[in-house]
Amino acid sequence: MCEKEVIYADVKFAKGKEKADQSVSSSADTTYSEVKLRKTVTEPPGSRSKVTAERTALLVLIVLLVAAVGGLAGSLFNNMSTKKTLESLRRNSEREIKNLTERLSKMKESSTVIPTCPKPTPGTQNKECKRCEEGWKEHKGMCYFFSTQTLNWTESRKWCQNKTGDLVKIDSKDEQIFLAGILRMAMKESEDKFWIGLTDSVKENSWLWVDDSPLNKSLAFWLPREPDNWMGPNEEEKDGEDCVRMGEQNESHELMCWFDSSCKKPHKFICGKNAIDGVFESRCV
Repeated sequence: MCEKEVIYADVKFAKGKEKADQSVSSSADTTYSEVKLRKTVTEPPGSRSKVTAERTALLVLIVLLVAAVGGLAGSLFNNMSTKKTLESLRRNSEREIKNLTERLSKMKESSTVIPTCPKPTPGTQNKECKRCEEGWKEHKGMCYFFSTQTLNWTESRKWCQNKTGDLVKIDSKDEQIFLAGILRMAMKESEDKFWIGLTDSVKENSWLWVDDSPLNKSLAFWLPREPDNWMGPNEEEKDGEDCVRMGEQNESHELMCWFDSSCKKPHKFICGKNAIDGVFESRCV
């Protein structure tokens, strides 16, 4: 209920006549009274619920606004967080790219550096590193190539030099045994022999290796009655025999199997060079 004050005014009361025939005085007294009444006015039944609904709607609107502001703030925070994450990823990517670029540059710079095999571990100390190209045979720190084509002595030497080696120089009995064993299996016939890097073309009977070192007579493996510097009727034989070839199928002469021959004759040949650790494989296998 809602109470309201209602004011009623201009209530007029007239005095009664003294005589019936007397005319009414123009100045008749008139009494005005102001009446104030308190009256309870009852609001319409729907007005209260209407106010409540309006208030509820207003509260809902306020809640929605607060939620919207909170969502906007959360979205802004998430965007800032995402931006920071993306920036961090960008910096990390740039750092990785820089590191990879530096590593690639170092790899290019070191591509000409010869790697070395690692020190042997207990499990690999009896294993050897592969240190020779494909087609070359390794033996105690040396790489050897046994040709299948035939060239004269000078051409054979050039071929070996093009492979960063030279015609083989034999420095020990063990090396001679190794080479003779390979040749015995590689020879197709008795004259299928191989040039080595020994010659007396500078001075007769003064044998020098291709590195100009003199032949050690205690490490000379001539077949009996060799060298004989035989001179034949052919053009390639008339200058005698100044270069050395080796190979023997006869087991009894397998070790002593050097022959002098004309340097102009075509023969197979043996190239030799030092093995270099890690050139062809970066680790022992």
